[in-house]
Amino acid sequence: MYKWIRWSQEIIIQFSCNLFCISLALRYFFVNLQSMDSMQHIILDNTLQRIGDEQYEGYICHGYCYGGECTFERNNKHFKMQAGDCIIISRRGDLVGNLRESADFKIDVIYVTQQFIELSTPQSNYGMRGHLALFENPIMRLTPEQQEICRMNFDYVKLRLKQVEHRFRHDALMNAIECMIIDFFDFHAQLYEVDKISSQYHQLMSEFIELLERGDYRQNREISYYANKLCVTSKYLSEVSKKVSGMPANYWITRYASLDISRQLRDRSLSLSEVSDMFGFSSMSHFTRYVQNNLGAKPSDFRS
Repeated sequence: MYKWIRWSQEIIIQFSCNLFCISLALRYFFVNLQSMDSMQHIILDNTLQRIGDEQYEGYICHGYCYGGECTFERNNKHFKMQAGDCIIISRRGDLVGNLRESADFKIDVIYVTQQFIELSTPQSNYGMRGHLALFENPIMRLTPEQQEICRMNFDYVKLRLKQVEHRFRHDALMNAIECMIIDFFDFHAQLYEVDKISSQYHQLMSEFIELLERGDYRQNREISYYANKLCVTSKYLSEVSKKVSGMPANYWITRYASLDISRQLRDRSLSLSEVSDMFGFSSMSHFTRYVQNNLGAKPSDFRS
């Protein structure tokens, strides 16, 4: 009898705990849903001049050029955008520099938050490959047929934004953004002829890039650090990186670090020793060798 009572008490306690967890989960869900609805997840613009502004931090920029041209620098490379091109710049819009638009430059720009993109992205692993490719070159030169599809997608998003009385406007916008992303995947796959990647490789590469995006490279530039964090061997991480992006893991570690270092060196409010300390170098001579090997210049050359 005592055992039965004890067993009943345990069931009641377990049920109460489960009910409490469910209530917390539901509360979290509805709070997030309300915050999602209250945020401005999609913003339209007609210029790239504001791409690095604080108001667009956390947004991904999608643009389609109708005419004229725009030149800019990103990742220490020069780019030119012309009529019929589309551009996608994810997150670090502040890395775009020396941006110049011609007098007749005409563009539609759609800024979408990373959060809304993740909700709208189709269940495809292609996004990681596209993300890495666009990091190197954010411009896609579209064929006439692709240009027409891109214009239709942009017009559709703008149409859905105007339908403020639509009772299912949020879902309609998600659908419009998803269509746009699917076509961007297709444009990129056709232009660069690349294959799909497995979900396992996608997950590992996504977590690796996330560590780099948050700035771990500032203190950790050895592949073993990232391999340990991801519970794989250094060799496996590098093999997966090469299969997904065409480049080994060390390339991406050095790429992220070098771009950030060059950006900090151009900031004259920081001394060279402060930049060296920021990236965890043990000495100025070690820092100088790293900059020379990976950026092809001395740290002081960035001040001239």
